[in-house]
Amino acid sequence: MSYWNKRKLAFGYAFKGIAMLFKGEAHAKIHLVAACAVIIAGFLFDIQPWEWCAVLICIGGVFMGEAFNTALENLCNRVSTDFHPLIKAAKDISAGAVLLFVCASVAVGLIIFLPKIFKLIL
Repeated sequence: MSYWNKRKLAFGYAFKGIAMLFKGEAHAKIHLVAACAVIIAGFLFDIQPWEWCAVLICIGGVFMGEAFNTALENLCNRVSTDFHPLIKAAKDISAGAVLLFVCASVAVGLIIFLPKIFKLIL
């Protein structure tokens, strides 16, 4: 198999993984709705290019964190269906990592959008 055919397959697997994430994970769907709302707000408030960069990095980071969290949870569930404190810790820490990135993303969103909202209503 040629190099380019292998790359094509790799991209196919990656897109299949993204589809699995959004089909099967409720939190990913919630994040997708929030991301769409933020993107719409970005257009409505005509945010600056640097603000778009921050918003897109946050959106991508949240999706990446959710994907890693889902992958880790799936792997842990395959390794053992029995309760184990280390597996619980791995799952909890992974979910916590997503929450930390979401909180940081919300802070970035507030920094970008609150002044624009205040200008609009005041």
